[in-house]
Amino acid sequence: MLSADDWGAIWLTLKLAAIVTVLLLLFGTPLAWWLSQTRSRAKSVVGAIVALPLVLPPSVLGFYLLVAMGSNGPLGHLTQGLGLGLLPFTFTGLVIGSLLYSMPFVIQPLQNAFEAIGPRPLEVAATLRASPLDTFFSVVLPLAKPGFITAATLGFAHTVGEFGVVMMIGGNIPHQTRVVSVQIYGHVEAIEYAQAHWLSGGMLVISFVALLLLYRFNPPRRTL
Repeated sequence: MLSADDWGAIWLTLKLAAIVTVLLLLFGTPLAWWLSQTRSRAKSVVGAIVALPLVLPPSVLGFYLLVAMGSNGPLGHLTQGLGLGLLPFTFTGLVIGSLLYSMPFVIQPLQNAFEAIGPRPLEVAATLRASPLDTFFSVVLPLAKPGFITAATLGFAHTVGEFGVVMMIGGNIPHQTRVVSVQIYGHVEAIEYAQAHWLSGGMLVISFVALLLLYRFNPPRRTL
């Protein structure tokens, strides 16, 4: 029941979600650590920026990214000056848009995990003359493991299911920017409900399994 274009959309979606999740974990971890430890007045501003995609309509975010990465936008001028061309309607553009749209689903769980550790383990490590870097990798990361599992799961699942942002930035180019959500939309428009059912059911199963594994191996903490 699935065509070559359907399988291409599935592969592109999984590749996009994997790349975005890895990049958000790499670059979001230092930011989440800073948010969890700083007392700077800028914390509220940065936290609001991180959480903005939670309340901002995806079409709005996609529109402003499209303008910024267009030929007259600042990012467009930069990429053209570097010889990279324009990013809208490319896979790289999809990655950038997905990074911004899925950002709070990775950074906020990491921030919560870091804050839950508390100052005591860090103080003990300092008394043992551990360097800040050694403390982070030897103490903080192991204690924050549940947060990383949650962040990776939510970031991956959210990227798989996004529609508005990728539609605005990537359009509908087969095997280049057409992800599963856009492919489903195309099937519905063409009244091809059987193909839409197969793809929608697959996304439903993936989302359910991801959340099931999350709650099975990383259950929420109970408070008294």
